Amino acid sequence: MDLGAARARLPALTSLRFFAALHVFCFHLAAFRIVRGKSLFYDVASIGYVGVGLFFVLSGFILVYTYAGREVTPGEFWRARFARIYPAYAFSLLVTLPLFLYAVWHTRWTVVPWPVEHLRLGMFLQITLLHAWVPPAALMWNTVSWSLSVEAFFYFLFPYLLKSFARFSGVWLIVLGVLSWFVSLGITAIYNVLNPDGLRLIDSDTYDAFWLSVVKFNPLVRLPEFLIGMACGLYFLRARTSSKLGIPLVGGGLLALGTVIGFSDRIPYPMLHTSLLAPAFAAIIYGLAQPRSLTVLRLRPMVLLGDASYSFYLLHSFLIGVCFFGLGAEFRQWGTMGVLLCLGITCGLSILVYLFLEEPARRSLRRQAKAVVAAPGPTSSAGAAVV
Repeated sequence: MDLGAARARLPALTSLRFFAALHVFCFHLAAFRIVRGKSLFYDVASIGYVGVGLFFVLSGFILVYTYAGREVTPGEFWRARFARIYPAYAFSLLVTLPLFLYAVWHTRWTVVPWPVEHLRLGMFLQITLLHAWVPPAALMWNTVSWSLSVEAFFYFLFPYLLKSFARFSGVWLIVLGVLSWFVSLGITAIYNVLNPDGLRLIDSDTYDAFWLSVVKFNPLVRLPEFLIGMACGLYFLRARTSSKLGIPLVGGGLLALGTVIGFSDRIPYPMLHTSLLAPAFAAIIYGLAQPRSLTVLRLRPMVLLGDASYSFYLLHSFLIGVCFFGLGAEFRQWGTMGVLLCLGITCGLSILVYLFLEEPARRSLRRQAKAVVAAPGPTSSAGAAVV
């Protein structure tokens, strides 16, 4: 494939984003004890945090698919990324701010105690997308936004990583992906063996363990997942596409995911949380990127949900809290219908935010950036268009 040629959209991967966000939604239903008891749904929901790992691998793949072989300066890329992620992110911070400040000032309780004593610093870190670098700050304010802090680091590195990756052959891309996976597994295995936090039980209910937070949220620790996605994306661009690969790869990836779900209680939590499933996610992504993959994921309603999945992810935890705790016991008493109603509200609001805030703000910011770049300067009369 010509790396400089125009590339078609990959609607199935857009839809996949919704299912990753939905898995995280289900995890928070379990984490908030809204869904309880042993069942297949609970088993799937209880490891829903792995959906964030799918986002990281998918991000690397899509960015390579979009930018490989094209002349884009780091500044142009960063402006385009800012226009893509920050408007909805800022909106989510505004929406969740009253509840966060109430928790800090009136109950002196948050997911972790650190923001109570370091409120201004923590808010500065959150606004500047630096909070994942400070383990006690990673889950403050809008708790799910730690992954945006990680992604911001990936975006910073991407223009330089892409130049390096372009030098690798197909074989070396595979080697790089495998080595990245081993590095990540090694980090989590070392933590599990040494247990530097001295925990009796290491699971998803542990929020304030310093080194566990480093393993889970630090951008450098999560970087291998992004590298796996990048290697997979560049390999995809260079290989001959074949629709025959789609179903086996997706099926194999889902089989691996199902196996991990079945044995999740026997797998060390840090390893499960961070990149164990990255190769399975890469297989699913590669399979869905093939021509004529799963038609259902190409339907317009599914693609719209995928487009809105970013806002869905940013708002879902807050909306779960509002539905099941802020509005009283009604939603909890309704059981499954309450969960479905909360999901419907979250989907509906996310679509509205995508259509009337996310996309208009992105287009406006990119037009402004393009105008600035194209403005005459002392040594140049024009600049390149923002991608």
